[in-house]
Amino acid sequence: MKRVTIFSGHYGSGKTNIAVNYALKLAAEGKKTSLADLDIVNPYFRSKDSEKILSDAGIRFISSEYANSNVDVPALPAEAYAITDDKSSYSVVDVGGDDRGALALGRYVPAILAENNYEMLFVVNAYRPLTHNVQSAYEVMKEIRTAAGIDFTGIINNSNIGDETTAKDVLATVGYAEELSRLSGIPVKMTCVHYNLYDEIARTQKITDLFPIKLYIRQSWKSE
Repeated sequence: MKRVTIFSGHYGSGKTNIAVNYALKLAAEGKKTSLADLDIVNPYFRSKDSEKILSDAGIRFISSEYANSNVDVPALPAEAYAITDDKSSYSVVDVGGDDRGALALGRYVPAILAENNYEMLFVVNAYRPLTHNVQSAYEVMKEIRTAAGIDFTGIINNSNIGDETTAKDVLATVGYAEELSRLSGIPVKMTCVHYNLYDEIARTQKITDLFPIKLYIRQSWKSE
């Protein structure tokens, strides 16, 4: 478990919901935790939807003051530098989708690399149109890595089809994630599943490092 954990991926990959779940997990373990939403591409900062949940858990939430408004101002508050400056806190970072969103991370990368206590995680959903095959997902990964200026250290398989997802749907993407790992040379660090499916999938013993999540942020399956 690194001090800085960065979640990035294609739009609709579910990275924001995972970031919220991960931050809540850290806080539940008694760790001082902050969550920074660096999405300056989309003015409707989705992690802000969970601001009260985060606050109630004692998690410091950092985002633009224009989050969830109709004011499109690509700016981040100065307190976002707490990601790298506050070494007493575990920092969870939700990076905007694709390479454009990853550009916002760039200003913090030198300090992140200097500390060298981070995970840069690529969240992927095999059921999304633009990452439905391994090669397409790999291209997205390379674009984000180039824009952010920092290497990925792990892959998170968050393959789902929304509320209709079954255990079979998740298990069907194991090979997809493994192939993406082979192609990129980056290990699969986590497979996210809705907590209602966790026990069923765990019993199959076909996936290690399962991470049960709740849906704190709803994303329209038809939005892309």
